[in-house]
Amino acid sequence: MPQYAILIYEKELPGGVDDIPPEVMEANLAVGDQIAAMGARVVHEQGLQPVAQGRTIHKGGLVTDGPFLETKEVIAGFFVVEAKDLDTAVAIGKLLPIMDGAVEVRPLFEG
Repeated sequence: MPQYAILIYEKELPGGVDDIPPEVMEANLAVGDQIAAMGARVVHEQGLQPVAQGRTIHKGGLVTDGPFLETKEVIAGFFVVEAKDLDTAVAIGKLLPIMDGAVEVRPLFEG
């Protein structure tokens, strides 16, 4: 079955995960059963540390703190799901509660 990356973009919260409203966390936890009911499967899911903890490697090997792009939203976490098609993966992405950001669904290369 094809795999899709579902990237979650949100504005970074000052207190990180501790500032996520409880109802948003609960909604995230409830998504697993809905995904399974759609005949899809979560292969991997992971939240990310704040961007200040990351490093960007530029062409030529220069390493800088934080993200490369100056944006309001950062990648807060991601899923990899197996789904029958892109439409199903998009439907899964729509299940994710977003506070003030967006969700991107992108097919992974097979092989």
